[in-house]
Amino acid sequence: MKTKYIIIIFFLSMGASLFAETPTDKLSLRGKVTDEINGSALMGVNIYFPELKKGTVTDDKGHYFITDLPAVTTTVQVSYVGHQTIAQAVNLKTTGNLDFVLKESDARINEVVITALTGNALIKRTPSPISYVSGKELEGRSATNIIDAIAKQPGISQITTGSSISKPVIRGLGYNRVVVVNDGIRQEGQQWGDEHGIEIDPHTVYSVEILKGPASLMYGSDAMAGVINFQSDPILPQGMMKANVATEYQTNNGLFNYSLNYAGNKSGFVWNWRYSDKMAHTYQNRYDGYVYGSGFRERAVSGLFGLSRSWGYSHLTLDYYHLTPGIVEGERDEATGKFLKPVVIDGEEDEAVATDKDGHSYAHPMPYQQIYHYKAALNNNFIIGEGNLRAIVGYQQNRRQEFEDILTPDNYGLYFQLHTVNYDLRYTFPEMGGYKLVTGVNGMYQKSLNKGSEFLIPAYHLFDAGVFVLASRNFDKMDVSGGIRFDHRSNHSEALYLNAGEEPVDRNAEGAEEKFPGFSRQFQGVSGSLGVTYQFSDAWHTKLNLSKGFRAPNISELASNGVHEGTIRYEKGNSDLKAENSWQADWGIGYSSSFLSIELSLFANRIDNYIFSHKITDDKGNDLLTEGYRTYQFISGDARILGGEASIDIHPVERLHFQNTFSYVNSVQLNQSDSTKYLPYTPAPKGISELRYDLIRHGKILNNTYISLELEYNLKQDHIYSAFNTETVTPAYVLLNAAFGTDFMCKGRTVASLYFTADNLTDRAYQNHLSRLKYADENPVTGRTGVYNMGRNFGVKLIVPLVFK
Repeated sequence: MKTKYIIIIFFLSMGASLFAETPTDKLSLRGKVTDEINGSALMGVNIYFPELKKGTVTDDKGHYFITDLPAVTTTVQVSYVGHQTIAQAVNLKTTGNLDFVLKESDARINEVVITALTGNALIKRTPSPISYVSGKELEGRSATNIIDAIAKQPGISQITTGSSISKPVIRGLGYNRVVVVNDGIRQEGQQWGDEHGIEIDPHTVYSVEILKGPASLMYGSDAMAGVINFQSDPILPQGMMKANVATEYQTNNGLFNYSLNYAGNKSGFVWNWRYSDKMAHTYQNRYDGYVYGSGFRERAVSGLFGLSRSWGYSHLTLDYYHLTPGIVEGERDEATGKFLKPVVIDGEEDEAVATDKDGHSYAHPMPYQQIYHYKAALNNNFIIGEGNLRAIVGYQQNRRQEFEDILTPDNYGLYFQLHTVNYDLRYTFPEMGGYKLVTGVNGMYQKSLNKGSEFLIPAYHLFDAGVFVLASRNFDKMDVSGGIRFDHRSNHSEALYLNAGEEPVDRNAEGAEEKFPGFSRQFQGVSGSLGVTYQFSDAWHTKLNLSKGFRAPNISELASNGVHEGTIRYEKGNSDLKAENSWQADWGIGYSSSFLSIELSLFANRIDNYIFSHKITDDKGNDLLTEGYRTYQFISGDARILGGEASIDIHPVERLHFQNTFSYVNSVQLNQSDSTKYLPYTPAPKGISELRYDLIRHGKILNNTYISLELEYNLKQDHIYSAFNTETVTPAYVLLNAAFGTDFMCKGRTVASLYFTADNLTDRAYQNHLSRLKYADENPVTGRTGVYNMGRNFGVKLIVPLVFK
């Protein structure tokens, strides 16, 4: 049984915990933080050690004091709203007092510490292209889910099925090519499907690190497109307790959500608990009115408790997530063009026109889904000498049910149940001769079961393991880093036979028909990267990185055979698919000064055996229908992807920022004709221009008060996979957005934060190129195909923190 390897990792983790209990030298660090302009003390500044998960805040005189620290060299991060972040290495064995002077923020790029690489590294000294989204930025955004909240980042897009389900896309690559990390482990659900989102409560996310490309080797072979690392709240300073109440309302879909949080740190015993609840009725736009089936309900409970000591930390995180999204089928009434809903008339299933009352209802429509995600993650980090051992064991259970029969609304059709055990053991060596070295092994075991009466993918077992080595070295102005990883994955699919009543039977039963063949596939591959950064001066820097990626095909690509309700299609797999392999080159250059910041990042990616689905037609060129649905099948080909991101932030006068970003991806299938030349689901070229003015800085009553106006423009996407009518051209569109935010202060502390947002102010009717609803049925009255995205939406958000000592 391959789970024996997981058991070994678990006991190694426990053994390391006992070993780490050996007393180590306990040190402390104190100092003062002041403002550069007038030398005044700054109250409420965060002093934090990311590797140790320890920190504190300055008092009303700008002083800080942290105890129970190990005798190691580590990175300290000093951050304060409205000021530039400081990040530097500190040797705690020789340093007991350290003062900081903070500069006010301007257009200069902040020195953010990135944790998803070899130890911790400054963002401009990492060869890989990286985006960072702070907690304050997340607070100020109006979104319906966590992927929607980060989709405006350069190079980031989302595949959507309505407003509740979003899947991340990095530089034109999505699905299992993006690894999502939360609570220190890979988030594993049903991410192979178009209508399967990321089961994470947005309120639990403190900040986001987005690594673009396959250069991150610590999270498995599937990180061909990159890694999205959702980071949780920092551990509170010792002796502090904090409660937090947050609530939000959005007008377009009546979205209402609230979240309650309570965290603390008493003598190194830490905890952080949260309850969140969110509901929304159907959204609306100018062309479709209320989009029947687009409402949803979301509930989540999470909790962390553990120990933080001088030997390191051991934290257990428990998560429960429940999402009930409707399924938008897009069927229309022939006479009015309005959406149809299933109803029961005289005991028989029938259809009726959906009304505005249905649009305002928070009750789940028919059809709908029930999605449950349970997670437990034991995250340990032990200081051993001047190195540290990180040991993580996690268990996840994902349940996804589809309800579609109006006559038996409580009986599910599809029911996937996925069990995943994650394991991760890595050791960071003490710095030797300037070299930093990390080595480790990680992977997962999965078991998926079909427990419903309908079937899309077979039951399967999966086990993978990967071993990696990462190294980095600083040569004054130059930083060099690289690594290599080997992965092996085995995937076993179980055969399934059905009788005439579509019920599972033995293969030898009378009338048994094969639904899924049984098979086993083995995949293995090598990933690697080598990169360099060079600091020409304090203002200029450049990056270059070469990387190789590997991804094994998922179970849907290999073996699906059934109706995929949320995507409105019949889907067929291909068991002969080979693993994807890629080579990517990244180059970037940046300039940063007190009035101007510029970043340019370009990439070229060559992928062998790129896997995608295409529509199948019959001999006459018409859509091939299976059980009344258009039929799609997975195939592969060689691909070339080029593109990049550019950003410029102009700071002409104090408090005024003019920020601009532009993203472009060109995805081509090699050696193909015009209709099959371009890869499907490539995001359109996208630009965002934001003019922001800080009305008040460092006020006694109002603080960090700003107003902003934003233009989001998506260019026409006519580079499409037009063969078999798989894709259609998407016109260009421009959205106008606005925002206002402020903190309310009392005696130097934030007592509340208030945000107002206005998205799509002109109420533009548009379809994003990556919206799955774009391919719903045609409106017989207007002739428009598909469902449009959300119209004008106003939002208000209030956050009230309560701090106790």
